[in-house]
Amino acid sequence: MPHDVSLIATIAAGFGLAMVFGYAAARFGMSPLVGYLLAGIVIGPATPGFVADVGLAGQLAEIGVMLLMFGVGLHFSLADLMAVKRIAVPGAIVQIAVATLLGMGVASFWGWSIGASLVFGLCLSVASTVVLLRALEAKGMLKSINGQIAVGWLIVEDLVMVLVLVLLPALAEVLSVLGTTQSGSTPMVEIWKAVGITLAKVAAFIMLMLIVGRRLLPKVLWWVARTGSQELFTLSVVAVAISVAFGAAKLFDVSFALGAFFAGMMLRESEFSHRAAAESLPLRDAFAVLFFVSVGMLFEPAVVWDQPVKLLAVVAIIVIGKTIAAVLLVLMFRYPLKTALIVGASLAQIGEFSFILASLGVALNLMPAEGQSLVLAGALVSIAINAGAFAILEPVRNWILKHSAFARRLEVRDDALAHLPMSTDESLIKGHVVLIGYGRVGRRIGESLRADGISFVVVEQNREVTDALRKEGVTAVWGDGAIPEVLVQAHIARAAMLVIAIPDTVHIRKKIDIARTLNPEIRLVLRTHNEEEAMLLARDTQGAVFLGEHELARGMTAHIRAQLGTVA
Repeated sequence: MPHDVSLIATIAAGFGLAMVFGYAAARFGMSPLVGYLLAGIVIGPATPGFVADVGLAGQLAEIGVMLLMFGVGLHFSLADLMAVKRIAVPGAIVQIAVATLLGMGVASFWGWSIGASLVFGLCLSVASTVVLLRALEAKGMLKSINGQIAVGWLIVEDLVMVLVLVLLPALAEVLSVLGTTQSGSTPMVEIWKAVGITLAKVAAFIMLMLIVGRRLLPKVLWWVARTGSQELFTLSVVAVAISVAFGAAKLFDVSFALGAFFAGMMLRESEFSHRAAAESLPLRDAFAVLFFVSVGMLFEPAVVWDQPVKLLAVVAIIVIGKTIAAVLLVLMFRYPLKTALIVGASLAQIGEFSFILASLGVALNLMPAEGQSLVLAGALVSIAINAGAFAILEPVRNWILKHSAFARRLEVRDDALAHLPMSTDESLIKGHVVLIGYGRVGRRIGESLRADGISFVVVEQNREVTDALRKEGVTAVWGDGAIPEVLVQAHIARAAMLVIAIPDTVHIRKKIDIARTLNPEIRLVLRTHNEEEAMLLARDTQGAVFLGEHELARGMTAHIRAQLGTVA
């Protein structure tokens, strides 16, 4: 047996304690990430007992960063972002600016330099993708319009942080002396030269990936997939992620994170992208755990009792400041209070990008180690309470509406998109179909109805989709089909059929009850992904219920029979 087993000891202790603390955190209704961070604190140098190898943990964390960013790129969907771009892009940028300014303000008050304050503020401005996705999945809101807005918002935040990670090393020298007596030591020509060289290297890397990587990497997956070897396929996915990240850092001086992100984006172009995501997930999750454990090892617990006021200020910015900023921004875009509260709660935490940026800031001597500990402590607190924030959304909304006349005025549906135009042809809103949801399924149904000359009114929660439909000449109403006023505007009382084209597991019965109250004779066509729910809905509503996988199989079977000329 070898005498030096520090790598094995670090991995064993990290995984073992992460499992124990992660399980405990999940049992108490918190994100397992809290447990992973606590595991790192326990085996870190700031606590007594076993101390893992910080240097080895740092290298394992780098692999974790690569695979985390590779996963982000692999799941990055430009289409999802474009669907909510009008609110997600400006909203995310303004919210990042507000949170950064708040962080800079408190850090400047503590006497930090401008560079340290800027990095600290940026650390507090970006939410965790992992925490957000898991919270939305747990609440069944990931595919809803509110979930899509939150995810699109976070995609923009991630892209901004990728740009920050690229530019920060180039600007480190300038930021380190900014606001000090040495601020004139670096000429502006040198500053712009450094930034220009960095951006040129990044542009060269991006062009190489778009021209060569976009064609080569999917082909590599195809060649490997033809061998039929599952382990070779998984190996190729991981090899692409790490090799591209390492090559990008060595050849173009860009971060591991950016290289891995683009590797994931390019593999998304492959027909095997879903398989690549599924088969690399266990390894990505494992190294992500080690990433969070290694971050916990850098935490100095003394900051909690030595600097409680600073920690309170950090938590207030993350949980209160960011939430208020996001809520006000969403309301300014004339979305309902419920949407604003969901987006606000989604962003009221920080995570992996904050840790990466804090580590980079300390490594570049821009931010003191105390700042990294405050960021980590703020992440621990904000992630721990984030699940509770979602649980109280509805009570908070009801309380606000009850006690605020202004909030009640905001809920009044005075938006033009919330009402059918007075010029709407009467023949289109009598004996028609009310179609709730105009996503991938709803769009196909709508196109078929239009081709058959059947009139229909679309009810859609995405303002951009509603606006686009009206420009195409489609009768559409913006709003939630679970609100009576929305269905009234769709003239449900005069409709022949209600079609719910979204797999709504939360409010589907409420929509049905409202429709049946306004029109007892209306016929129902429903969609769901849950077999048990499909049986209950068919029994209770006497409607036609379509279950995703079953109907797909039935349609494919019908096509096979038609092609082969067999009779059912």
